[in-house]
Amino acid sequence: MVTAVEVLCLLLVSVLWGCTNPLMKSGSAGIESVNAPGRVSQFVAELKFLILNKKYLLPFLLNQAGSLLYFYTLSSADLSVAVPVSNSLTFVFTLLTGKLLGEDFGGKRALAGMFLTMIGVTLCVVSASQDS
Repeated sequence: MVTAVEVLCLLLVSVLWGCTNPLMKSGSAGIESVNAPGRVSQFVAELKFLILNKKYLLPFLLNQAGSLLYFYTLSSADLSVAVPVSNSLTFVFTLLTGKLLGEDFGGKRALAGMFLTMIGVTLCVVSASQDS
């Protein structure tokens, strides 16, 4: 059985994951221009670029907080509900946040996909809550 607290936790996980994905993408802009000789030096230079970049680091830390909440919620939530709900809603929040940041939305097909995703999530939650 799925409790309201579990559903709210999974919703928060989806918000944290989905909203931070486009922010990390925009925050990592410019990493292509980081150059260093050798593979290890290149890796260290890129890592330094990301760690010292507040526009990347803050969304990354929020994303990881979502991961911690997800693993905590998995300890009590039904996996057949937790995984589809969190992953599908992450997609929806990624699209919405990307649109707010000016990214290409995907048009009517993306809107239809979000609608169908919401119907599927609702069916999963209702089905799991009735299996008591």
